Amino acid sequence: MTKALIFTVKDWLAEQPGHPAVERVHLTVGAFTCVEPASLVFAFQAQTQGTFLSEAELVIKETPLIAFCHACQQEYRPEIGSQYACPTCQAPMDDIRSGRELKIERVEFSQSMAV
Repeated sequence: MTKALIFTVKDWLAEQPGHPAVERVHLTVGAFTCVEPASLVFAFQAQTQGTFLSEAELVIKETPLIAFCHACQQEYRPEIGSQYACPTCQAPMDDIRSGRELKIERVEFSQSMAV
């Protein structure tokens, strides 16, 4: 997954005039993706050493798992790994509103150009 992130940023950077130096990569990671943010940061740091991203910081915003119960017409936060049904009527979780995100939100770069 980290390699895909690096290649995506590399492809984006190749399209930018002057190839600016990347300072931060902002990700959104949902709680229901089974991605551990600390592990992702560790892998990013290890795999970017000596590359164009070696000085870049990985900034992760986590989003909670939020589901919607159509029977009760209400949102709720299921407990990952233990209880996914609606706490009010016990209807199975069938509409996830957030928590599955895994995306690059934005890339910050310096105004001075990289060499």
